Amino acid sequence: MKVVVCIKQVPDTKGGVKFNPDGTLDRAAMMTIMNPDDKAGVEAALRLKDQYGAEVTVVTMGLPKAEDVLREAMAMGADKGVLVTDRVLGGADTWATSQTLAGALRNMEYDLIITGRQAIDGDTAQVGPQISEHLNIPVISYAQNLKIEGDSVIVERQYDDRYHVLKAKMPCLITALAELNEPRYMTPGGIFDACKAELTVWGRADLKDVEDSNLGLKGSPTQIAKASDKVRKGAGEKVALDPAEAVDYIVGKLKEKHVI
Repeated sequence: MKVVVCIKQVPDTKGGVKFNPDGTLDRAAMMTIMNPDDKAGVEAALRLKDQYGAEVTVVTMGLPKAEDVLREAMAMGADKGVLVTDRVLGGADTWATSQTLAGALRNMEYDLIITGRQAIDGDTAQVGPQISEHLNIPVISYAQNLKIEGDSVIVERQYDDRYHVLKAKMPCLITALAELNEPRYMTPGGIFDACKAELTVWGRADLKDVEDSNLGLKGSPTQIAKASDKVRKGAGEKVALDPAEAVDYIVGKLKEKHVI
């Protein structure tokens, strides 16, 4: 079994975010982490490796420094890493990103593709399903549990206060929730091996069956009207009351806001 996990290097929002003049994120200037939903996807793939001997490849699109998340995934246990990087791919929205990743995936063998549900820097949950459309394979999103049965994958798909049980024949694509599992830690030996490992690096010329008009900022139909850092909250209302008055005050405010 061959499993490919699409992962993304995203800003560590604890350190704040920075923007380019065109409204896109200045990724080179920010501290970064592996996207949490994607890390759950890596763990799901590694469990398939533990159980079935699956070969796990991680792929990411980004700046050259995005190799850090590939090596992190390889230190967790992934077998191979593929970095898709090229200046012409910068500024991509979900459409252009999914076209790029699909172009890379057409060069690879896979039974199962796993992506995170969504990235914390965009929160669109669009890239995974779009990739499946470009590759013309089934997709099951919002996976909170999965298992393999023969040549099919069975997924518990989160839905409001319940879940659906869906079955799809492979090859197919799954989008993983962070709640899918508890990702394992990197091991010392894994870190050592990952640091030495040679990554596969692809550029625009390596993408298969993708038009230039669908790549990068110019190929992105989504236009950013305005971007800003998170809005700072004010100090709020402060009052000095004795305990009995404070209780009445708080209850009154909760009623006013229709909380109770």
